Amino acid sequence: MTKAVIAATGLFTPDQSISNEELVAAYNTWAQRFNEQHAAGIAAGDLAALTPSSVEFIEKASGIKSRFVMDKAGVLDPARMVPNIPERPDDELSVLAEMAVRAARDAIAAWGKPVGEIGAVLCAASNMQRPYPAMAIEVQQALGIEGFAFDMNVACSSATFGIKTAADFIASGSVKAVLMVNPEVCSAHLNFRDRDSHFIFGDVATAVIIEAADQAVDGWEILGTRLKTVFSNNIRNNFGFLNRAAGTGAPSGDEATGQTDKLFVQQGRKVFKDVVPMVSDMIVDHAAELGIDPHGLKRLWLHQANINMNQFIGRKVLGREPTPDENVIILDEYANTSSAGSIIAFHLRHDGFTPGDIGLICSFGAGYSAGTVFVRKR
Repeated sequence: MTKAVIAATGLFTPDQSISNEELVAAYNTWAQRFNEQHAAGIAAGDLAALTPSSVEFIEKASGIKSRFVMDKAGVLDPARMVPNIPERPDDELSVLAEMAVRAARDAIAAWGKPVGEIGAVLCAASNMQRPYPAMAIEVQQALGIEGFAFDMNVACSSATFGIKTAADFIASGSVKAVLMVNPEVCSAHLNFRDRDSHFIFGDVATAVIIEAADQAVDGWEILGTRLKTVFSNNIRNNFGFLNRAAGTGAPSGDEATGQTDKLFVQQGRKVFKDVVPMVSDMIVDHAAELGIDPHGLKRLWLHQANINMNQFIGRKVLGREPTPDENVIILDEYANTSSAGSIIAFHLRHDGFTPGDIGLICSFGAGYSAGTVFVRKR
């Protein structure tokens, strides 16, 4: 059984960013217009007036201060509040593939080896641009990689599930190196007219090269991976191809895809109550199975959804209050980027390790799903 190594990572960050102040101004303008247009219904008690958002509310609830997006103007237009990302012709590289390719090229440059050594491409992300052909195959073709490719979706846990899948391919001898990409345009499925969630997501793409240990120059040895899923409706998105078949007549945009349940929906308090203990226990149990003292972990690269969740998990795993260097937080700048969050944290903050130091990449989210990947610096 060949051991696997995380040999390199890459990151693509959009060049547009939205601050909390900008986002709040757009939301509050829309909410004020809604209240004015429905003043009679609100006065009669038929409708509830919309409550303004605030920078203080967002930062206290999430720790998020800004987010990168593919289109800023569409999100901040109170008459639209949806990113404007035009469709491309079929013979052009699609948006998600382009993002993934840019992150992949960053990882390949850091890796320093020819793409001909990569035998598989996985696209592991929350929302694919289309059902088929697979995004992974499009990325594979754009990079000139042989072998095979496929898409996989386990929501925010997709990257750790992808690392596990890649490590298993390597362990079985199927391939010697795998490229995994995580392109996320989360702004496209976020309801920017929902005060409780309008601030949560950002856009980004990450890439990871997982390689057989016997040919890797350095990198991070994968000591163990563990996956867990428990069904829950507390995070859900009902968008899909069957939406158009559910209408009462000819499908229209509003009837088929315009409802709020066709966007990101979550019961935040329930998610916190369910997921935090589940993930904390999973990390501690997995560490024990591997003979690792969790209190001695040098660094945690957790899913970047909510600072309160990460701080709670960090305290439970390390047995004390973590330092900022031990429990990496990048969501203040990037917001929640779904599958890419823990990989961004790892990519940006893996400095200061000496051979033998151990860290943890961990993701968790809708499903529920969770994945742990313990790594040791070579």
